[in-house]
Amino acid sequence: MNIPLTENRISLTVNGTPVTLSVAPMRRLTSVLRDQLGLTGTKVGCDAGDCGACTVLMDGKQVCACLVPAAQADGAEIVTVEGLALDGRLNALQQAFHRHGAAQCGICTPGMLMAASALLATQRHPDRGQVEDALGGVLCRCTGYSKIVEAVMDAGGSATPIIAESGGAVGARIPRKDGIGKLTGAEKFGADDAPADALWLRAIRSPHAHARFTLGDLAAFTAAHPGVERVFTARDVPGSNSFGIYPDLKDQPVLADGYVRFRGEAVLALVGDRAVLERIADSDIPIDWTPLPALSGTIAAMAEGAPVLHPGRADNVLIEGRVARGDLKAGFALAAVRSAGHFETGFVEHAYIEPEAGYARRIGERIEITACTQTPYMDRDEVAHVLGIAKHAVRIVPTATGGGFGGKLDMSVQPLLATAAWLLGRPVRMIYHRPESMASTTKRHPSRIDVEAAADAAGHITAFRFQGDFNTGAYASWGPTVANRVPVHATGPYKVGSALCTSRAIYTNDTPAGAFRGFGVPQAAIAHEAMMDDLALKLGIDRLEFRLINALRKGDTTHCGQTIAHSVGLDACLEALRPRWRQLIAENIAFNAQNAERRRGIGIGCMWYGCGNTSMSNPSTMRLGLKPDGRLVLYNGAHDIGQGSYTIMAQIAADAVGLPVDLVDQVYADTDLTADAGKTSASRQTFVSGKAAERAARALRESILRFANVSERATLGLDGGTLVIAEGEATRRIELASLPADL
Repeated sequence: MNIPLTENRISLTVNGTPVTLSVAPMRRLTSVLRDQLGLTGTKVGCDAGDCGACTVLMDGKQVCACLVPAAQADGAEIVTVEGLALDGRLNALQQAFHRHGAAQCGICTPGMLMAASALLATQRHPDRGQVEDALGGVLCRCTGYSKIVEAVMDAGGSATPIIAESGGAVGARIPRKDGIGKLTGAEKFGADDAPADALWLRAIRSPHAHARFTLGDLAAFTAAHPGVERVFTARDVPGSNSFGIYPDLKDQPVLADGYVRFRGEAVLALVGDRAVLERIADSDIPIDWTPLPALSGTIAAMAEGAPVLHPGRADNVLIEGRVARGDLKAGFALAAVRSAGHFETGFVEHAYIEPEAGYARRIGERIEITACTQTPYMDRDEVAHVLGIAKHAVRIVPTATGGGFGGKLDMSVQPLLATAAWLLGRPVRMIYHRPESMASTTKRHPSRIDVEAAADAAGHITAFRFQGDFNTGAYASWGPTVANRVPVHATGPYKVGSALCTSRAIYTNDTPAGAFRGFGVPQAAIAHEAMMDDLALKLGIDRLEFRLINALRKGDTTHCGQTIAHSVGLDACLEALRPRWRQLIAENIAFNAQNAERRRGIGIGCMWYGCGNTSMSNPSTMRLGLKPDGRLVLYNGAHDIGQGSYTIMAQIAADAVGLPVDLVDQVYADTDLTADAGKTSASRQTFVSGKAAERAARALRESILRFANVSERATLGLDGGTLVIAEGEATRRIELASLPADL
């Protein structure tokens, strides 16, 4: 916390400009840079010196600005990411990052650039080890670091970005469409912007996993704390004090009403002056707690006599999933070998570098929320539900999202901000601190899995039994999706003679579990791949060859009864790996024969995953237009959280319409301006929204060809505001400004 004490005047140089400020000596340098100087390119991921997102140069050396007291910066020369570009032109390091696509979500990029700048100031041509060591204090959750390291090593390079010609955008290594803002610090994330008069919101959260509580005299509390504008309780939520992912399953309150189900659940919202809110201790809040026995883990929740956590769920089972195929008993009877195992996995934190943040403001009878998210339209619908207003009265404007991985599919700050801004008629902002983010947001579902599999002497899987219990935590979140998706994927990408796959999502008093890269499928993959290895070992068949024997191929039917009509690709992948697999086995045998203390092993694993929703439609809508100035404009609602959809959609649209990708401008995700392109999750945006972009572009192309009365063989070109259409030896020029608008 930044607790103001007496202020001193300090003088420092920031990006070459002398600055004199009045500041509390112990105020963090990050706060000075961001809040007083408006240099929000320096990010705050942890406020503890762990993530390195706040890295700046102080007198030429990299430091975590969140650990530097303002007084220590007195007389120092500070350089932030905003100081790297020269006269508005990217410097050599930034250009290398742009060439290599080293900025994905972009939240760590400023820190990476500053750490690399410190290295390159002393080592013009560092080797890989030096680069990795220099960047070691800055964490990245997206990239795997490879492109970042390559970019730093190529900072002295002179390669120019690729400009793809008509029809050549897909597959070309073009610069990211949203890359430059991430490299200069201009890109705005959830915590980076808000109206100057915005109030701050702080959630008061439960210290207990399961408890009842009563509120004391909140009016007296407010009066005793000048600067607190309002204290919101569950009774203040104007619409429904509930939200959730599914239309008929909204079991999570915006603010708990006398009863909490997990440690970290919000019970009150304090709104007012930031400094005042930060000084209030939790013990100052008039709340009386009555702790209750907490159910941690699925075994406790399923035990006889366990407390019921939600009405209508007497056994604490949220939902069950089931897939059955064939005669399981007969399948096991045919087996030459059998294997069984029990597997357990725990909670996993998403660990995106950007904590949840945003602001809301009421504009007449509408609410507008600007925040980090993976799902603008789902947020819109849930905010409307919470406020009790029409969906069209809610506008969601996503900021750049500094990592999500499924964790930002659920609402976080949105319902709290919406409630406060709606009732106060003032802008309100909120930024989670890192412990708050980790305590209150969803995690990967812990699992307890029992599996049994059998194979005949030829190596064919004859039977597969799977049962998994998944800890969905205190509220449903994406639990139904996990429980239903797991049985569909539980056998892995293999042919099975018979199968029975079941699952349960179970309520507990643990942190809610939600979406996290795979919706339970990775947990199941651990089990089915262990079975594949064990069966292969018992049969004396090479593990890769055993997978090849059972790999699904075109024309095969899955255990769900789906016939794969087009392609699979698994057998081709395994065959391509076979030479290297055999080579590594031989190398390991030789190594192990010479080493008694150190041993090497090699493993192989296969997994399948259905892109998008399970057994449901995946609607996505894109719009593409041609402006009078000869620029294409793509209304792209597929929110980019680092995976590249803002670049990919432009590539697909450009090739489909037959024009260069550098002519494509975009209106990015905004529920007032772009159509619903669905959530950014489940590996669906390129596959689904990409198809929508292609169809929108083909529709525009067909309209142009029809207007010009030419065939599909015609080529399109643009000469400023003139559309040039060529077919054979004939060329037609159309002045775009002379055409009527069709939108």
